[in-house]
Amino acid sequence: MNVDNAALDGAFKSLHDYDWGNDASALKVIDVAVMEAHAEPTLRADLEKRLGAILSGQTSHAARQYACRNLMMIGTAASVPALSALLDDAANSHMARYALERIEEPQAAESLRQAVGKVSGDLKIGMIASLGARGDAASVPLLAELLSGDVRTAVAAAESLGRIACPEAMQALANAGGVTEPKVVKAIMDARLAGAEALLRQGKHADAMAVYKSIEASTAESQTRATKLAAARGVLACLDTSAVP
Repeated sequence: MNVDNAALDGAFKSLHDYDWGNDASALKVIDVAVMEAHAEPTLRADLEKRLGAILSGQTSHAARQYACRNLMMIGTAASVPALSALLDDAANSHMARYALERIEEPQAAESLRQAVGKVSGDLKIGMIASLGARGDAASVPLLAELLSGDVRTAVAAAESLGRIACPEAMQALANAGGVTEPKVVKAIMDARLAGAEALLRQGKHADAMAVYKSIEASTAESQTRATKLAAARGVLACLDTSAVP
């Protein structure tokens, strides 16, 4: 390890007092340590503990943003509690959410799922989007319920289901036939097409074909000519197994 502990102590003291407009050069020691931490488990654990203390202490918005950005890169399950505590804080929620989105451990996804029921407005939309970005299949039942909620939430839930694109997610979208709000109906259809395309890219031709054929066969009044055409093209792409790995 090339990071000097005394220098790291000094850098974190500077971070504790850091705010926008301050000289950030003292933080370079932390930046270097974060890069080295990927190959140094002991250093990684130490940095997580220090960065978590920044999040939970009486520090500036700038310092917390900096801590969240670094935890995006080295955060593990150990960082989940400190990050989760910020999810209902409008000033820091988004950066904390981005960090949790990138932490692969299941505890991070569970924290985001729990937050969906605790926050509202843009914060709720953000949690839903992060679950989609993670491809979190365990979120499908939660997101499926949200398809019948307010318009913004339902649209976000549909988009995330389309990104998750597992069979359960695609079935949840297909089962949302009782939804009548035009914006949500469109979002669901777009998500189904996006999910089928994702399945095709993954080489899951049979699963993608099932979605495309279901869309083709639909007699719903909301079905547009463009949607039918997109589904037909999807069917042809599924048949052309040389087009996708």
